[in-house]
Amino acid sequence: MLLTGVSRVCSHVPPIVMVPGTYVERDPGRSARWERTKEEPEPGQGTVYWHILVGNHPEARDLAQAAQERLSGFTGLHMTPAEWLHITLLVAGPTNEITNDQQQDMLTTASSLLAKIPPVAVTLSRILYHPEAIALAAHPTNLLEQVREAIQAATLKVTGREGHTEEPTRWTPHMTIAYSQAEQPAQPLITALGRELPNRELTINAVDLVVQRGKERLWDWHPVGRALLLGRH
Repeated sequence: MLLTGVSRVCSHVPPIVMVPGTYVERDPGRSARWERTKEEPEPGQGTVYWHILVGNHPEARDLAQAAQERLSGFTGLHMTPAEWLHITLLVAGPTNEITNDQQQDMLTTASSLLAKIPPVAVTLSRILYHPEAIALAAHPTNLLEQVREAIQAATLKVTGREGHTEEPTRWTPHMTIAYSQAEQPAQPLITALGRELPNRELTINAVDLVVQRGKERLWDWHPVGRALLLGRH
């Protein structure tokens, strides 16, 4: 499907249902994410996220690099840095509402819950095209959902809030490889990249609490700590 006249930019693919091999139509009146009037943290302030950081997995880095090389001839794309390849689980909230002590308590609580969940073998291959980004689907969704439910429970217990996803729709686990920051037709991108990449499997054994400081596109990320998936009973 060819999309024109729609700006597409974001820091994370909004967690809506994304369709393989096609962009999802959305309201063309919506502006690009980084151009929206939504609040962004001021310098020195930030947002607390739960991510699965996968930049240290060669399988994820190699797959992202292969995809980004195919897309390198296109302007208007902001590539995810290899160091910060990730699967976003939850936005916990702003740093001015979640203290450092609470962040540590969230990690402690999440560690207790995640210790009961075994490491998850995640497969990356299917390409998801969204008006704001291009991503790789992460499967199996049901096992990753268990991980997300645990960190959401930990966040609620410590902060009194469940956290939220980037959009008011259901969560779709994915690893974003490029964010769109200019209007352009979708079909040339789809032709260049295709509908799937060679299948890669990686084992997820930890979830990271990360503070993202300043504006999203700056990638000023500061990991706070890690909760391990141990499979203890």
